[in-house]
This record gives sequence, C-alpha cells and structure tokens, in this order.
Amino acid sequence: MKNIKTILVAGAGTMGQGIAQVCAQAGYAVYLFDVQPEFIQRGLLNIDKSLSLLVGKNKLTQEESVAIAGRIKGTETVDVPADLVVEAIVEDAEAKRKLFTAIEKVVSPSAILTSNTSSIPITQLAASLRHPERLAGLHFFNPAPVMKLVEIISGVATDHVVIEKLQEFVKAIGKVSVIANDAPGFIVNRVARHFYVEALKLVEEGVATHQQVDELLRASGFRMGAFELMDLIGIDINFSVTSSLYNGFHQEPRFRPSRVQEQKVLAGHLGKKSGKGFYDYSKS
Repeated sequence: MKNIKTILVAGAGTMGQGIAQVCAQAGYAVYLFDVQPEFIQRGLLNIDKSLSLLVGKNKLTQEESVAIAGRIKGTETVDVPADLVVEAIVEDAEAKRKLFTAIEKVVSPSAILTSNTSSIPITQLAASLRHPERLAGLHFFNPAPVMKLVEIISGVATDHVVIEKLQEFVKAIGKVSVIANDAPGFIVNRVARHFYVEALKLVEEGVATHQQVDELLRASGFRMGAFELMDLIGIDINFSVTSSLYNGFHQEPRFRPSRVQEQKVLAGHLGKKSGKGFYDYSKS
C-alpha cells in the first residue's frame, strides 16, 4: 500500500464536510463527492464558513484558510486518484454496499476503503466486495473538526496492515484512535445508546420533559443534555443508529427505538439541520 496523499470523502453531508475539512487542514488533497451537485456546493460553502470562524478566533490565518479550502475539490464521480476513501453517506447498509461496489471498480487496487458508519458491522459491508480485506471502519464523531476520538474497526476479513495504516493516518490528522473489533455500535455508540434511550423513555413515560432531563444532565456535569445532543447529531441519524443496534442484537429490549424519536423523524423535525427538533432553532 502506498502512503496516503489523496482522500476521497464520499457524502457531502455534515459528517462528510467535517471529515473533508479535517483532512485538508492536515495537508491532504481531498475530493468531496456527492451525487447531488447542490449538496457539494453547500458542503464547500459550509467548510468555508467553518474556516472563517477559525480565522475569527485567531486559530488560522486568512492565508492558511485559503490554502486549506484550495485543497478540497468537489466531484460528482468516485473515479478519482484516491489513496484513501472515507464513506460518509446515509446510515443504510444497502446504500453503503452499492457505493463501495462502485468505488472498488474504479479506485486504485492499493487504495484503502473505510466507512464512517456509526453502527453497521464492517464485515457486513465488506461481504460483497472482491477485496474485503481492504475495508475497515473509520468512525469520526460530530463535529469532526472538534472531536478528537476516531474509532478504527476491523472486520473479519480486514488486513492488519490496513489497520496499521489507518492508525498512522489518524495520528497524522491530529486525532486519537481506538481499535475496536466488529460489533453493532462498536464501542462508543453501544455505551452511549442508553444515554439517549433512557432519556427518551423518561419523556415517553411522562416522567419529565425533555427540557427537565437536559437541565438535570447539565447540572450533573454533562456539557450537553441528551436531547440537545440528539438535535446536534441529527435525530434521524440517532434514530437510525438505535434501530441498527436493536436489529443487530436481535431486537434486544434494552435497545428498543423510541416512538417519540420516530415521530420527530416522520415529522421532519431532525434537529439543528432542519431548524427544529426537540428545540426550535428557526430564530437562531
């Protein structure tokens, strides 16, 4: 495997934008892919805004900001000279498998393929590939430019050299890696799931309001309440991860998704990104 110089980030949503920015800040050339051109343009615009905020906080110079933005190019095709692919599309196993099948046909045989999935087993995503040994999980946390931890997940077929290369890469972009074997939710999302699930149960059962739960959690030392964090992450994403764990553990009751959360998703109240979730952001 060659040294990593160029990165393809597949998916120009919130996570893809953040990952692209992190990689570009570390000096890598980045292609930001999406099937919808407007998503690419919006992603690039949001990255520019994020970099401008860093300039305003004196964490970057204007010249550095321009150079970082210049290292990111939008693309509507995955046929680019990438040494590392980071998939960050919707949390749906079939959609991810189809994308990896298409990517595998056009990228270099030496390229490493990774998924930013929060909960879908890497072994499942790799099963349909001709070379499953080069696929691993590379799970960033939202917001990617801020959060230091990155989970590296090894599937059943993942080559140990791929894991070693990803450890080097995570260190090079200024993050801290933890290695996890393949399991639904990996480490962080499995442990954190009950932070959300139990908070939702309190509301669902009428024990407390979401505002009360968040206020008590902050008073207990948490930087954000469970509902504030769900709004930040995206209620649809959070619900999808819980559903994935629920099915991954064969409908184990402790992972049962919340009807309250499902109603929010059906209503299109997805959190900050939609302007309304458990809280209203339309005026902020």
